[in-house]
Amino acid sequence: MDAHRLLLELHVDEAELARRRAAWTPPAPRYTSGVLAKFAALARPADEGALSG
Repeated sequence: MDAHRLLLELHVDEAELARRRAAWTPPAPRYTSGVLAKFAALARPADEGALSG
């Protein structure tokens, strides 16, 4: 990582990245009931406008 040049380099080959992507599963939700569970289910990420659905 080079903060001055705004550079982040990943020294992992494409085959390893593909293997990691194939093995990845999303984590279980932290909240399964209550207000925080409802918020987590309805809120969108900031890059999607962060609006609830």
